[in-house]
Amino acid sequence: MIKSGEKTSTVRTAVSVTTAPPKSQDNSASEDLLRRLAANRVAIEGIEPEIDGGRFPAKSVVGAPFIVSADVFGDGHDSIAAAVRYRARGTERWSEVPLEFVVNDRWQATLQFTENRMYEFTVIAWRDLFATWSKDTAKKFAAGQKISLEVEEGRLLIEAAEAQLRSSGAKSEAGALADLIARCKAAESDQDALALLSSDATAELMRQHGVRTNLSHYERILEVFVDRKAAAFSAWYEMFPRSQSGDVNRHGTFDDVIDKLGYVRDLGFDVLYFPPIHPIGKTNRKGPNNTLSPGPDDPGSPYAIGSEAGGHDAIHPELGTFDDFDRLVAAAADHGLEIALDIAINASPDHPWIKQHPEWFDWRPDGTIKFAENPPKKYEDIVNVHYYRDAIPGLWHALRDVVLLWARHGVRMFRVDNPHTKPFPFWEWLIAEVHEEFPDAVFLAEAFTRPKVMKRLAKVGFSQSYSYFTWRNSKWEIEQYLTELTTEECKHYMRPNFFANTPDINPIYLQYSGRPGFQIRLILAATLGGNYGIYNGFEISEAAALPGKEEYLDSEKFQLRSWDFDQPDNIKWDIQFLNRLRQEHRALHDFTSLQFYNADNPQILAYGKRTPDLDDFLLFHVCLDPHSAQQTTFEVPLWEFGLPDDGSIEVEDMVTGHRFRWYGKTQTLRLDPYYKPYAIWRLVRPGVSD
Repeated sequence: MIKSGEKTSTVRTAVSVTTAPPKSQDNSASEDLLRRLAANRVAIEGIEPEIDGGRFPAKSVVGAPFIVSADVFGDGHDSIAAAVRYRARGTERWSEVPLEFVVNDRWQATLQFTENRMYEFTVIAWRDLFATWSKDTAKKFAAGQKISLEVEEGRLLIEAAEAQLRSSGAKSEAGALADLIARCKAAESDQDALALLSSDATAELMRQHGVRTNLSHYERILEVFVDRKAAAFSAWYEMFPRSQSGDVNRHGTFDDVIDKLGYVRDLGFDVLYFPPIHPIGKTNRKGPNNTLSPGPDDPGSPYAIGSEAGGHDAIHPELGTFDDFDRLVAAAADHGLEIALDIAINASPDHPWIKQHPEWFDWRPDGTIKFAENPPKKYEDIVNVHYYRDAIPGLWHALRDVVLLWARHGVRMFRVDNPHTKPFPFWEWLIAEVHEEFPDAVFLAEAFTRPKVMKRLAKVGFSQSYSYFTWRNSKWEIEQYLTELTTEECKHYMRPNFFANTPDINPIYLQYSGRPGFQIRLILAATLGGNYGIYNGFEISEAAALPGKEEYLDSEKFQLRSWDFDQPDNIKWDIQFLNRLRQEHRALHDFTSLQFYNADNPQILAYGKRTPDLDDFLLFHVCLDPHSAQQTTFEVPLWEFGLPDDGSIEVEDMVTGHRFRWYGKTQTLRLDPYYKPYAIWRLVRPGVSD
C-alpha cells in the first residue's frame, strides 16, 4: 500500500502487439466507383413525370405541351445549365430542349411530340463555365477592377468551344466562333473585348455550342406514350345495335345503325360505342330484367358471348356480316364518327373455346364448369377464363388476336369490360402488342373499383378510365375528387372518362332529379372532363329503375327496346350546345387546366378552364340542386389576368350571346334549375379584340 507523501516509481512494461497484415486493396473496384460517382457532378433529381421510378410510361398527346421538371443543382456557385433529351423509342438520335430555371433549383421545359408512339426522355446537366465567367466578370468590371486576365479567360473558353466543334465536323458553327475570336483579338481595349464577349449574341452562341463541363446524366431513361388526341378528348355515345330497328319485335341490324349515324353526329359526338356484337349463348340465357326464365324469342345478354355461330371473332348473325360491319365503319367515318367496340372477356357455356380449349377454364370437382359469380350474385349465363396454368400463353395470344382482328376491320377504340378482374401483366402485354401494330388504338377501362387498382390499370396502358364521377354529386365531393385527378401524380397517366350513365348504372341522383338533374350531370361530365359519354336514353331523361337498385327497368342488356328521342322536354339542345362548345373552345381540351373558384353557396359549383395564354377562358357556374333555385355571391377571377380586385373585364354569356362587363371581383348570380341550371361565361383577356 502507498502511503501519503511516499514517492512512487513508474514501471514501464513493454507490450508486444501483434496485428494482422493489411488485406490487399482491390483498387480497381474503388477506382471504378470513384469515376462512376465523379462522372455526375451535377445533381439531377425529383424529375416529374416519373411514374413509379420509371417503371411505367407517362402519357401525352400529339401536339400537346408535355412539361418536364426537375431539381438541378451543383456544388459551389458556378452557373448550371440543363436540358431534356428525347427521342422516339427505337431510334438513336436525341433531340434536346433546354430546361429553364424556375425557382429554388427547380427547372422546367416544355416538349411537343409529333408522332403517335412511345418516346424516351431523360435529363442532362453541366457546369456552364462561360455563364459563370460572364456573371463574375460583370461584377468585377462594375467594381472597377482590372479585367485583362478575365478577357483572356473568356476568349479561351470560346476557343475551347470552337475546337470542340471543329473536331466534331461542325465547321459552319465553328466558323461563327472563330470569327468572334478574331474580332475579340482585334479589339482595341479590354472594354471593347468585354463588350463582344458579353453580348447577347455571344451568350446564345455559347449556350448552344459551349463545352459542357462535368456533363451529368440522370440515372434513368424514362418513357412517355404519345397518343392521338382522341385518347384525351372525346365524346362517346353508347347504343345497342340490336335495338335500332325501331320495332321491339325486330332485331336491329348494322344497316339500321347506319340510318342513325346522322342523329349521333348532329348531337355532336365523335365516338359511337357498341356493347358486344358477338353471337350470344342459349344455355342459361337471361330473360327481361335479368330473370332466369327467358321466352323463346328473348335475345339474351350480349355479354354472354359465344354460340355455335362463333365467339369473340364472330358477329351475331342477326346484326349482319363482316362486310356489313365494314360498311358501317366506313359510313361512320363519313359522318365524322369512330366506332368503339366492347372487349368483354366473358364466355357463355356455349362458347367454342370451351370444347376447343377446356384448359382455359375452371372446372369444379364434379366435372361441371364453374360459372362466373360475385357472391352472393351468380351469373349463370357466363363462365370465365383463367389466365395462368395451362392457359398461358395460348389464351393470351388468342385474346390479343381478337383485338387485332377488330382493329384490322377499322376499329381503333375499345371499351374493356371489368379489366380489374383480369391480371395486370396480361393487360400490359396485350396493349403493348396491339400498339406495336396500331399505336392509335385507344383503350377505355371500365373498372369501378378501388382507387389504386384503377390507377394501376392506367399505368399498364389503358388510355382512359371510368371513374367515381358517377357518384360524386355534392360540391365538396366534386372539388376534392377533381383536384386529385388534375393535380396529383395520376394526372400524368390517368385520363378519366366521365360517363354520366351506362347500361349497368342508373345513378340514384338521376332517378329522382328529373330533367334538371340530367342537364346538371351533362354539363359537369362534358366540361369537367376531357373525355365523357352518355348511354342513349339520357337525352330524354330515362331513369325508370328496378326498385331500390341502380339498374334500369326493362334494361336493354336483356331485351330489345324502341326509343323515341323526340319526346317533350328532351335535352338534345343542351347536348348539341355543349358538344359544340367543346369543339370550338381550346380551353376545354386540356383536362388539367381545371381550376375551382369561390362561390359562397354550397349548392353552386364554380370552376374555370383556360388556355395557357388566357386567350380562351371559360368560367362555369352549375346549380347542383335539381329542385330549387339557388343564389350565390361569387368571385370573378380577375387575378388570373393580372387585374386588381376593383378592375373590370369583358364577358360573353355563352348561352345567350349577350356581352357586357363585370366591374369588381365580387358578383351575384341566381340559377333556376327549371329554367337553366348552369351559366357559362367567356372572360375576354384585356387587350384582345374579337
